[in-house]
Amino acid sequence: RIDVARALATLEARPEFYESGAGPDGHQGQIAIRPELLGDVVLARRDIGTSYHLAVTVDDAAQGISLVTRGHDLFHATHMHVLLQTLLGLPTPDYGHHRLVRDAAGRRLAKRDAALSLRELRARGITPAAVREMALQRVA
Repeated sequence: RIDVARALATLEARPEFYESGAGPDGHQGQIAIRPELLGDVVLARRDIGTSYHLAVTVDDAAQGISLVTRGHDLFHATHMHVLLQTLLGLPTPDYGHHRLVRDAAGRRLAKRDAALSLRELRARGITPAAVREMALQRVA
């Protein structure tokens, strides 16, 4: 578990990241991190080895990712990822957060929820224009 207050106290300045999209409250541009919004998250456990937060932070750096595009639901997690990047001496990519696309019942479309992928939609003969129209109708 990371002690966020202690980690922040070791830094000379509060790290920032560049938001090219729009955070849930319309945030754009340079944003000072607020990892305390998530609290002291678990970074590793015996049963899983590593947490999502640590895994994506290291994986993005290992792959040389320069722009991370993700949904508004992960905006606050980004603050933790930037803290970890800073503590580990890793580069901080730019981020672009977007509104979520939802299904007819209002649930967000996500891989972990077995939502249809673009590949599956295209395999069913749905045109790119129809996919865009579906997405625009279901943005929340």
